[in-house]
Amino acid sequence: MKDPYEVLGISRNATDEEIKNAYRELARKYHPDNYADNPLSDLAAEKMQEINEAYDRIMNERRSRGSNSGYSYSSNFADIRSLIEQGKLEEAQELLDGVPINKRDAEWYFLNGSVLYRRGWFDSAYASFATACRMNPSNPEYRAAFNQMQYQRRGYGYHRGHTGHSDGCSGCDVCAGLICADCCCECLGGDLIRCC
Repeated sequence: MKDPYEVLGISRNATDEEIKNAYRELARKYHPDNYADNPLSDLAAEKMQEINEAYDRIMNERRSRGSNSGYSYSSNFADIRSLIEQGKLEEAQELLDGVPINKRDAEWYFLNGSVLYRRGWFDSAYASFATACRMNPSNPEYRAAFNQMQYQRRGYGYHRGHTGHSDGCSGCDVCAGLICADCCCECLGGDLIRCC
């Protein structure tokens, strides 16, 4: 692997904050969402992986040397909470994606669920909130978010579509539309749905 500092475009004397800022900028630039349906999507995915690995390597080295001034993912999670509250969902997701899988605790899953929920991806948000509750069942904030999702999944203002938005149509809407169209056709002498 290349020198991780070179990958992030920073000096070895960079502060933790400078490292985080460099990572965010590059992640914003090469995030796969920016290259959907683009011939460069594979290259962007490779670059994003390289950026994630460089960031993880630098932060792991600093933790092992003890020179990271007390850096911890919990302080990073405070930054993510702030970004979510400000509606900066892409930046929050970029930081969440940068957390190594083995460091993803209940707080990570709760914050990930919060971002997904605000984006309207309710099924994925539900799964994240459920994981947060499984990992830390005594946290009332996690439990409240999960209970809210369960309430919505029971049909109170929630329709599942491929994106989870509530403005889609359900199977019942489709059937009702077909029945209505069939009635109109029969009034005009046609037959859209042959029942008998």
